[in-house]
Amino acid sequence: MTKQVQQLDRVIIRFAGDSGDGMQLTGDRFTAETAQFGNDLSTLPNFPAEIRAPAGTLPGVSSFQLHFADHDILTPGDAPNVLVAMNPAALKANLADLPKGADIIANTDEFTKRNLAKVGYDGNPLEDDSLKEWRLHAVPLTSLTVKALESFDISKKDAERAKNMFALGLLSWLYNRPTEGTIAFLEAKFARKPEIAKANIAAFQAGWNYGETTESFSVSYEVKPATLKPGTYRNISGNQALAYGLIAASVRAKLPLFLGSYPITPASDILHELSKHKHFGVRTFQAEDEIAGVGAALGAAFGGSLGVTTTSGPGIALKAETVGLAVTTELPLIIVDVQRAGPSTGMPTKTEQTDLLMAMFGRNGESPVPVLAAATPSDCFSMAIEAARIALKYRTPVMLLSDGYLANGSEPWRIPEIDELPDISVPFTTQPNGEDGTSFLPFKRDPETLARPWAVPGTPGLEHRIGGIEKADGTGNISYDPDNHDRMVRLRQAKIDGIDVPDLVVDDPDGDARVLVLGWGSTYGPIAAAARRVRAAGHKVAQAHIRHLNPLPANTGEVLRSYDKVLLPEINLGQLAMLLRARFLVDVISYNRVRGLPFKAAELAAVIQDVIESD
Repeated sequence: MTKQVQQLDRVIIRFAGDSGDGMQLTGDRFTAETAQFGNDLSTLPNFPAEIRAPAGTLPGVSSFQLHFADHDILTPGDAPNVLVAMNPAALKANLADLPKGADIIANTDEFTKRNLAKVGYDGNPLEDDSLKEWRLHAVPLTSLTVKALESFDISKKDAERAKNMFALGLLSWLYNRPTEGTIAFLEAKFARKPEIAKANIAAFQAGWNYGETTESFSVSYEVKPATLKPGTYRNISGNQALAYGLIAASVRAKLPLFLGSYPITPASDILHELSKHKHFGVRTFQAEDEIAGVGAALGAAFGGSLGVTTTSGPGIALKAETVGLAVTTELPLIIVDVQRAGPSTGMPTKTEQTDLLMAMFGRNGESPVPVLAAATPSDCFSMAIEAARIALKYRTPVMLLSDGYLANGSEPWRIPEIDELPDISVPFTTQPNGEDGTSFLPFKRDPETLARPWAVPGTPGLEHRIGGIEKADGTGNISYDPDNHDRMVRLRQAKIDGIDVPDLVVDDPDGDARVLVLGWGSTYGPIAAAARRVRAAGHKVAQAHIRHLNPLPANTGEVLRSYDKVLLPEINLGQLAMLLRARFLVDVISYNRVRGLPFKAAELAAVIQDVIESD
């Protein structure tokens, strides 16, 4: 039959099911198809911390949300237009987010009495009119998949597992997505199991054909490609971007990259990705614990490598002593903190911005470090290079903050040309630098940056001490002199204070807004999307985003004092707001939520409008 094709400018789809239903894989593949088609996109994976939560229960629900459009977008979307619910738990866990009139594609085979009872349904919502305010498409996804795979020499269990590919095929038809990439992906993924590969491809194609022939769907949709800056693009997650940024930094610094890391959610994928790139001179060390990981990375920095360690909040707590050692030895080291909900183990797969104060001050003594924060998944690439630039130029450990939302979320990324990347190479010291021409002074500082020399161990004539005990200025001899300690503390602080960072850029289209919305880290997208909504409603609002948190941009105080009101949304209880109030004596208005989820644009737009309209 000939079916109508309707044009849309944007769509938000959420795949939801049991944590064993392959929702993350399904979402990843639909995202890859969408990226290949040329839409702008943003994703929000959401999954339980348990490897396998109890099947069919609310805690076991895993979901993947994708927002794609024919124009530039900034967030994964506030609410889905389409919910694919693989079982009753998925429906119940996500229905509250679904606006009235949205589409529900429900797998009827899983709506058994037993599964309904598990999540507290007294009756079947697919049959009792409780979903009448939504457009329900009841599809027996499991049985249709098993039927489509009858001719394959696989078990019924393996056939049922392919239901996510049937659902992917159906959604690919519904939104006119390319199919070649998914077929190639399945062939590669199951190359050692050709019958499983063929079965999954058949399930995918059966889902497509079902959409083409069924009367349940009379319309398919098309979202045209977005107009993007010319270049070569790929879809990239924050963790991938950060790993690629570290590799690019090592190439531009002309230094081997060493990663010392202990696996921890949500940072582990950086270790996984970097371990694939030995041909770039990358060496990865999966340590026995967090302390060993950072110790090895600091040792690599001492030996002349670009030393990196990656972790999340609990790991930062364990690495604190070694980071302090890096401060006093004044060696370049990058510490990546992919923040997650705490305290303690907290909610390992959920996002927060709650490690800022720990990154700033979570060490004993006066031990200042630069702190940077990426704003978007693709920005993780640029900020990794910026962290390396600062670490190498100023001989200091650098904290780079990401979070679970950025780490797992993805968006299109324009692959830069090599000559677009900065040259961040710094020379090793190879000759004595003492006034007598023969001695080496390991703490003789560059007059501009206050960085000390970086001498690779084994360089003839440049033997020197480093360690955690205070050193004498210049000579590096162990020193307990009070005046020397005061001087060294102040020099280390002055070095950080003097780091060159770009000014804070303000987006104020008309130049006369009275309210500034300030953000840092992953709040960039929701804040920018909210500002667009507020401006579209006829209000004036300015926006600025801080990527360098220590030291702050030199014009930060001037910017804050230029507006009548400053609103600062944070996924914490007001950590940056506290620092800005103390530093600049500006009465920053905090808006705080710690729900393990990113802000919604509509939520922030309402808050901004309230601030604008308040006396």
